[in-house]
Amino acid sequence: MKSFAKFVVKHRLAVLVVALLLVVPSVLGMASTRVNYDMLDYLPGSMDTVKGQAELKESFGKGAFSFLVVEGMSSDAVAELREEIAQVEHVDTVLWYTSVADLSLPMEMLPGDIYDAFNTDHSTMMVVLFDTGTSEDATLDSVVEIRKIAGERALVAGMSALVEDLRELSQSEQISYIVIATVLAIVAMMLFLDNWLTPLIFIASIGIAILLNMGSNIIFGEISFVTKALSAVLQLAVTMDYSIFLWHSYEEQRRAGKTAESAMERAIRYTFASVAGSSITTIAGFVALCFMTFTMGLDLGLVMAKGVVIGVIGCVTILPAMVLFFRKPLEKAKHKALLPNMTKFAEIVLRCSPVLLVLFVLAVPPAFISYRQASNEVYYDMADSLPEHMPYAQATRKMREDFNMLATHMVLVSADTDEGEVRKMASEMRAVDGVKYVLGLESLVGERVPMEMLPGEITGVLKNDKWQLMLVGSNYTLASDETGAQVSELNSILKRYDENGLLMGEAPAMQDMIKTTKRDFQVVNVISVVAIFVIIAIAERSLTLPFILIAVIEMAIFVNLGIAHWTGTKLPFIAPICISTIQLGATVDYAILMTTRYKTERISGKDKRKAIQVALVSAIPSIVVSGMGLFVATLGVAIYSDLDMISAICMLLARGALISMGLVMTALPAMLMLCDKIICKTTKEMKQCLEK
Repeated sequence: MKSFAKFVVKHRLAVLVVALLLVVPSVLGMASTRVNYDMLDYLPGSMDTVKGQAELKESFGKGAFSFLVVEGMSSDAVAELREEIAQVEHVDTVLWYTSVADLSLPMEMLPGDIYDAFNTDHSTMMVVLFDTGTSEDATLDSVVEIRKIAGERALVAGMSALVEDLRELSQSEQISYIVIATVLAIVAMMLFLDNWLTPLIFIASIGIAILLNMGSNIIFGEISFVTKALSAVLQLAVTMDYSIFLWHSYEEQRRAGKTAESAMERAIRYTFASVAGSSITTIAGFVALCFMTFTMGLDLGLVMAKGVVIGVIGCVTILPAMVLFFRKPLEKAKHKALLPNMTKFAEIVLRCSPVLLVLFVLAVPPAFISYRQASNEVYYDMADSLPEHMPYAQATRKMREDFNMLATHMVLVSADTDEGEVRKMASEMRAVDGVKYVLGLESLVGERVPMEMLPGEITGVLKNDKWQLMLVGSNYTLASDETGAQVSELNSILKRYDENGLLMGEAPAMQDMIKTTKRDFQVVNVISVVAIFVIIAIAERSLTLPFILIAVIEMAIFVNLGIAHWTGTKLPFIAPICISTIQLGATVDYAILMTTRYKTERISGKDKRKAIQVALVSAIPSIVVSGMGLFVATLGVAIYSDLDMISAICMLLARGALISMGLVMTALPAMLMLCDKIICKTTKEMKQCLEK
C-alpha cells in the first residue's frame, strides 16, 4: 500500500486526468442503460403468472393490455376513436362492440353481463391489446400516443399506463434528487467540518465515483427505476464518511509537521486500512439484498455494492489528488467547526449509563413488536405510490366509479378442453365473490349471438390452436386480502378443469409478489445480520463485540420502522426490506468506529471508564458529520419526491441515520461499560486489560 500511496501522490495530475476522461464513457453508459419501471418484471420466472405472460406473448402475439374509458360520446364517435387507436404502432387489437357486431345491430343484443361490464348510461369501455410487453419502451410510447389521440375524451387504465406514469414522474424528478442531496450534504459538511472548501472537494470526488458507478451499469443492460432513483443519493450518503476520514487523517499528519505530500501518503495508507474494513459491512448489507427471490433486490444490491467499491477506490485516488491540487485554497478556507468539545456530554452519558441500559432493555419488546407490525402493514399496489393527479390514478378512479371494476385477471385454458367443461368452469368463476364478469368465447355465444356471427377478429383474440383466453373482471383492489382469496379460488377452479391452465394478470402477479417478498424479508434479515456479525468478529477479533454492535443498530432499525407503525404510515413493501439491510450496513460503521477506539485505549492501559470516554469524545465528530450527511441528503429527497416509494425509503433512511447516531452515542457506551469484563475475556489482545 505504501508504493500505491506514493504513486497516487506523485502522479496526482494524471490521476485527475484519467478520472475526468472516464466520466465521458460513463455518461454515455448512463444514457444507454435502460430503466425498468415494472415491479412485476422482477418476479421469479417459475411462477404461473410469469409463465402465463410468456405464453400469451408467444401463442397469441399479445403482451400488454389496457382499458380505455370513454365518456359522453356517441357510438359513431367511439367507433371512429377505436379506428384511430387501432392505427397506433404496436396496438394489435382494440376490442369494443364493433369487434363483435356491426353498429347497425343493437348493442343490447350482447349477453347482459357483458353489456353491463363494458357500458353504463354515459360511458363505455374498450380493451386495447398490444403486441409488445407490459413495460417495454414500445408499449409505453404507444400509451403516450393513445393518450394524445384520446385527449380529454378518454382515460387509459391498466398496468402499462401505470408504468408510463411511473416513468414520467421518475424521470422528471431524477435530477432534482441529486441536486437536493448534494446541496444539503454540502451545507451539513460546511457546518460540521472546519473548512468551507472541503465539502466541495468531497462532492466533486464522490460525484465522479457516482458517474463511474452509474455508467458501468450498462453491463447489466437495464436497472430498475428504484435503483436509478436511489443509487446516486445512497452512494453519496454512505461513502461520504470515507472522504471525511481521509481528510481528518491528512490534517492530523499536517499538524504533526509532515509536508503535504508526505502527509497525504500516510493518510492514504491509514484511510485504506480503515475504510476497506468499514466498507465491507456496508457492502455486506447491499449484497444481502441480492438473495431476494424478488430480483429487484439483486438489481439494487449489485449496483450499490459496486458503488461502494468504486467509492472506496475514489477516496484513495481521486480525492487525494484533488486535495493536493487545491491545497493552497484549502489552507485559506479553514473556520471553526460548529461541534463543541464533547467531553461533558461523554461524562453525562457514562454517569447515566445504568439508566440508559434499563431504558434500552425496556424499549426492546415494544420496539420489536411495532417493527414486526410495520413490516406487515405495507402496500403492494404501485398505484398507491403515485399522486392523485396522475392520469393513471384518474383512470382507475373512473373505472371504479363507472364500472365498479378495479382489476382484470386473464385465464389461459387448453384449447382442446371440452366446450361444455369450459362453460361450467366459467359459470363457477362467475359465482366467486367479487367477480364482475367472465369474458370468453362461451360468454359471447348465447341464444341471441350464434357462433357463426362472431367475426374472425374476436375469435382470433380469444382462441388459437393451443389456448383459449378468458378475461375475468374483479370488483376488488389489486393487493387486498379479498383479492388474494379470489385469486386463490379462481386458480383452484381452473386447475380442476385444466391442471396446465394459467391464471395471470396484475392481481395474481401481485399475490405472488406478496408471498415472495414476505419470505425475502426474513431471508435478507438473517443473511445481513450473519454476514455483518462474521465481518465484525474477524475485524475486531472478538466474540462479544459483534453481538453488542449489532444489537444497538438492530434496535435503531426496530425503532425506525416502529415509528411508521405508531404514526399509522403505510410503507411500500420494498421499504422494510431495504431499510433492514441498508441501515444496518451503513450505520454499524458508527459503532465500529467508537468500539475500535475503545479497544485501542483499553489496550494502551486506560481503565474502562476513561477508554470509553476518550472513544466517545473522539468518535462523535465523525459520527455526527457522517450521520448528518446521510440524514439531510435523504430527508431532502423524501420531502421533495411525489413518488411515495422513493419518498418513503428516503424518509426511513433519514430517520434511521438520526436514531442510529443517537443510540451509538448513548446506548453503546453504556453497553461497553456493562460488558467490559466479558469483552476483555473474549477479545484477542484484550485479556491483559482485565487487571485495569
